[in-house]
Amino acid sequence: MSGKSDKNKKSSASPSKKVDIKKNEVSSDKVDLAKKDVSDKSEVLIRVEDLCKSFGNNVVLDGINIEIRRGEVISVIGPSGCGKSTFIRSLNLLEVPTGGKIFFEGEDITERGTDRRLIREKIGMVFQQFNLFDNLTVKKNIMLAPVKLKLMTKEEANKKAMELLERVGLAEHADKYPSQLSGGQKQRVAIARSLAMNPDVMLFDEPTSALDPEMVSEVLNIMNQLAEAGMTMVVVTHEMGFARGVSSRVIFIDGGNIREDSTPEEIFTNPKNERLRDFLGKIL
Repeated sequence: MSGKSDKNKKSSASPSKKVDIKKNEVSSDKVDLAKKDVSDKSEVLIRVEDLCKSFGNNVVLDGINIEIRRGEVISVIGPSGCGKSTFIRSLNLLEVPTGGKIFFEGEDITERGTDRRLIREKIGMVFQQFNLFDNLTVKKNIMLAPVKLKLMTKEEANKKAMELLERVGLAEHADKYPSQLSGGQKQRVAIARSLAMNPDVMLFDEPTSALDPEMVSEVLNIMNQLAEAGMTMVVVTHEMGFARGVSSRVIFIDGGNIREDSTPEEIFTNPKNERLRDFLGKIL
């Protein structure tokens, strides 16, 4: 696919689960992310229509259209400055679009009155620079949001934090501070912190770009485990091995729009878009 994404690819699927994003209410259901139900991969969790974002006269996103289904792992690739990070940050309204619509679980989250806090609970985010609180221990970094937002008691949050730290291989570091960890360990804590909110979707904005090369694999291994467990993921990445080996789809963004959207096999062995061919020729 080249040029703008097909605007006519609208889903008629009826989401089996919706969240009221206009009310300050949170479900008390606890979801084990290792056992997420991904039986209905036709369910569209996020639908983006004509998404635009400008900073002054600088047009960064120029009419993006895409559907993201439950259980998909979508890698977002493209040259620096093409709009990848702005796109992914728009999905949970860290960047507010200047045009277009974003539907999450059937609800238009770009409408006025949307509870952005609740959206960010349901759509988790892992950043390049970890964003941990240096004055809190590893465990308390993970516990903070669920307790502050009254999603869990301290006892529940403590148990959840330890379960997640065990899952990312850092249980023995629970009482350390971020300054005592390596970059790869910090990013694994950041992933655990996001998982503590029981999100339906996880966004990753170049999660390995700030890491030393030898620490990249430990983070990618955790992400691979999440993918195998059925977590819906959108990953901005320069790690072409991950994009090719783990993703169910890869999208190539250039000039603020999706120029190609296909399977990893098609993207890497039979790219249709000339700009994508040029991009891959320079990095592979």
